Amino acid sequence: MASSAARVLHREFRELTDPRKGIPSFHIELDNDNIFLWNVGVMVLNKDSVYNGAYLKAQMKFPSDYPFSPPSFRFTPAIYHPNVYRDGRLCISILHTSGNEASDEPDNETWSPAQSSRSVLISIVSLLEDPNISSPANVDAALDYRKNPEEYKRKVQTEVARSKQDIPRDFTMPTTDDAYGQAVAEDYLSDSDDFFGGEDSYDEDDVSFGEDDDVEMSEDEEDEHDGK
Repeated sequence: MASSAARVLHREFRELTDPRKGIPSFHIELDNDNIFLWNVGVMVLNKDSVYNGAYLKAQMKFPSDYPFSPPSFRFTPAIYHPNVYRDGRLCISILHTSGNEASDEPDNETWSPAQSSRSVLISIVSLLEDPNISSPANVDAALDYRKNPEEYKRKVQTEVARSKQDIPRDFTMPTTDDAYGQAVAEDYLSDSDDFFGGEDSYDEDDVSFGEDDDVEMSEDEEDEHDGK
């Protein structure tokens, strides 16, 4: 199954790092060439956002049965946000498996194989600007956000200033003009052919099983996938 996950991830990684298809809000690199572990720089390009100008480092880790199980996402270091645990783990519905009877999250908001790394990343930027304070991972941050907004803003701005030290030397920060924009995000999320079906949808019948977790695509697989 890991070989199938690797093929999916190679395709998604290529699309997200393609200047023509990628999202300007993210700078993505593999960790030691491991397709199952991505180093992500998160940038909020909305100039009115308290997070504008930040370069938030994070890691996105994918399971060997992806996309049938969700990835995990951790900010490194942790950020002060209602939906981020003190160890940096992000709490968001799209990263939770559906069918959990102990959770009150609607199944249409949780993970399914129709989701992708792209939809997760778009959801993360949305959550940064619009936290879910009804089910916080960091209670103190949720209280500040609701009752002490100026204190919350001050703490976030301190982290924004610190995060600029993490901007890679050879990386040019995108501007608001480079942003995919709310209209583009809405068009993408509302396009059922792209988001829930079409060539990017997944079926368990397409999954092959393997034994190694760190599987790279062979030349034959790449040729087959790229239609060469």
